[in-house]
Amino acid sequence: MKKMIALLLAALMVLSMAACASKPAASTETPAASEPAAAAESDLAYVQDKGTLVIGITDFAPMDYQDESGEWVGFDADMAKAFAESLGVKAEFVEIVWDNKVLELDSKTIDCVWNGMTLTAEVTSAMECSNAYCNNAQVVIVPADKAADYQTVESVKDLTFAAEAGSAGETELNALGYNVTPVSAQSDALMEVAAGTSDAAVIDSLMAAAMVGEGTGYANLTYTCGLNSEEYGVGFRKGSDLAQKLNDFFKASYADGSMIETAETYGVQAAVIEQ
Repeated sequence: MKKMIALLLAALMVLSMAACASKPAASTETPAASEPAAAAESDLAYVQDKGTLVIGITDFAPMDYQDESGEWVGFDADMAKAFAESLGVKAEFVEIVWDNKVLELDSKTIDCVWNGMTLTAEVTSAMECSNAYCNNAQVVIVPADKAADYQTVESVKDLTFAAEAGSAGETELNALGYNVTPVSAQSDALMEVAAGTSDAAVIDSLMAAAMVGEGTGYANLTYTCGLNSEEYGVGFRKGSDLAQKLNDFFKASYADGSMIETAETYGVQAAVIEQ
């Protein structure tokens, strides 16, 4: 009887040891099996595999606009091309409805939003954003012959405004409780003022410097007071590893002078933030 019990105990010990020995083999397979899934979630791998970085933009001089040959140029456009080249892919530009930018990203219609985008709380919560690279402000645009009357935020409170839908300008006007009509693009907001259908517009200061005043297509318009101060960043899909790649690219291009050189081409060097 004692011999039988001993044999049973021995058998149980052998089975127990065999089971324990098999556990490490099973656990080592789990990370290996998860690696392809992790790689598939990499935006960098996705972009490099298809060979293009699709950039969501609007017509927004001096950041993104078309030259006489139809090529997209501007400070943002040129930097985007250089970044795409550093990844070994081509830059492809797609005009988007600004209010739909997060939807376009998440559906993979585009890979990033690179268009003088203000880093608001709404933007940073919905996208994986780069470090800030440019300073900016939202400024009021009015007919030049009325500018003397509208030099403060308080003085413009009774005006009717036009602003791009989903823009930082529209957000600021809504926060102030001012009367604003959303339009499709910042350039459309300028057209509203030029046509007299809106008293004023609110657009980015960098765009205002390039688009209104003497020597521009809107020589009879000017900018007066600023509503805020803000910073530009580039947005990727939430969790995207491309944001850190762009931060590294910004740091390197600032250090070697190419970022400032590109900015000087479009007259925005004073707005560039040190990386």
